[in-house]
Amino acid sequence: MKNFNHGGSNAVYGLGFIGAAIYFIGKAATFWLAVLGFLKALVWPAYLIYYALNFLAK
Repeated sequence: MKNFNHGGSNAVYGLGFIGAAIYFIGKAATFWLAVLGFLKALVWPAYLIYYALNFLAK
């Protein structure tokens, strides 16, 4: 049985999650927008790729 260690990518995702949560929750005006900001922080790589591709397409 092979054991693969992918600890580096987990650290990047974790730090990105914290940064995205601070950003999105900091912009929230109400409690429910803060909850939505937390959910957005969970999928921050999708936002990153989407906006990067939109920027590159212009």
